[in-house]
Amino acid sequence: MDADIIDLVIVGAGPAGLAAACEARQWGLSVCLLDEQSATGGQIYRAVDAASAKRRSVLGEDYAAGAALTAAFASSGAQHIAGAAVWNVSRDRKVSFLRQGAAHSLQARHLVLASGAMERPFPIPGWTLPGVMGAGAAQILYKSAGALPAEPVVLAGCGPLLYLLASQYLQAGVKLKAVIHTTQHSDYLRASSHLAGALRGWRDLRKGMRMLGQLRQHGVAVYAGAEALAIEGTDHAQAIRFRHKGQYHRIESSLVLLHQGVVPNTQLSWALRAKHHWDDAQLCWVPDTDADGQIEQTGIYIAGDSRGIVGAKASASQGRLAAIAIANTLARPGNTARDERERVVRAELQSQLHIRPFLDALYRPPAMHRMPVEDSVVVCRCEEVTAGQIRKYAELGCQGPNQTKAFGRCGMGPCQGRLCGLTVTELIADARGVSPDTVGYYRIRPPIKPVTLGELGS
Repeated sequence: MDADIIDLVIVGAGPAGLAAACEARQWGLSVCLLDEQSATGGQIYRAVDAASAKRRSVLGEDYAAGAALTAAFASSGAQHIAGAAVWNVSRDRKVSFLRQGAAHSLQARHLVLASGAMERPFPIPGWTLPGVMGAGAAQILYKSAGALPAEPVVLAGCGPLLYLLASQYLQAGVKLKAVIHTTQHSDYLRASSHLAGALRGWRDLRKGMRMLGQLRQHGVAVYAGAEALAIEGTDHAQAIRFRHKGQYHRIESSLVLLHQGVVPNTQLSWALRAKHHWDDAQLCWVPDTDADGQIEQTGIYIAGDSRGIVGAKASASQGRLAAIAIANTLARPGNTARDERERVVRAELQSQLHIRPFLDALYRPPAMHRMPVEDSVVVCRCEEVTAGQIRKYAELGCQGPNQTKAFGRCGMGPCQGRLCGLTVTELIADARGVSPDTVGYYRIRPPIKPVTLGELGS
């Protein structure tokens, strides 16, 4: 697979990666796109080309619209390497990946990293029990395999995806026992300061109102402003317990889907030693980039939700802008057509981001569901490290997530801190009385994905 230098290598076949590839091909760049899945679309447009008419109808127009992007990519002339697990990216723009049991590499003049988002950890009592899943993971099961719950389900947490999945399940015939959301009156007050921008994104607001109306029409029990969520059970989930309007409630269910938003997948940018900062609006780490998404004049760009949560349409616009910026560096500047294209795409991006501050403020996960109050709650699922142990490490002088590895192997499991990193940062920051920026994050090292000695030897 080692070959000539490619103008642009893209990691990730979601909206940002596909749009970047299409845009770059329009300006004559050679493009190779790598993705771990067998088909393009990423998580948001997962299996859109293979989805039946019924499944597309259930998942909605926004999902079905992804087929136009995957079709545009298929006819763009860009090379697509499917089933490629990228395990290292270096600052000299060399990409190392595994495919069909063998190791390969590509050398690029420029890179676009579009690794998307992942669900935010939801560390509450019982969240590791069988029968407890992320709502996003459940949606992926339906997108990729048409899998639906065979029994009534409870959805709990906050964020637009929670209502979207509830609406999709109702259309697919799934029975919902309850929707328990944690959005408080104070969240609405905080979000109200961004209402002007939200009204400029009125179409998204209308979709949200329609979903809430659908829940009412189907008679689904909705508990607004719930607190202190916990899953009960011994060897599997049996019920969810929560506080609502000052009283505790318990709803029996063997399937509970949790969700409190998504956060950027920053493993690759951390491995590149890129600078990151703590975004207090989205409560997560985001990489420092310029307006086009470039990291420190490296020729490496980040686009889409891995740069900060912006949504599918804005992710695609960011991918296009990165591709235009790369085309400007590889061709003579001053191309009138390219300048006009950049102006149009940048204006589209701004309009797509109008509603984002409102959503970030409204669906801000409460502290009690990000930093477990109970010391017994497992934080690092790989190494079974609890919140109480993390707090004890801080009392003993642990300064940040990297030190927790020495104190108790926290973050050293197969997920490399993906599921515990944010929680560990916030727990230590809270215990020390400092900001998350002061505490920092894990030092991510390659391989980003597990690699066998045999694969490396190949």
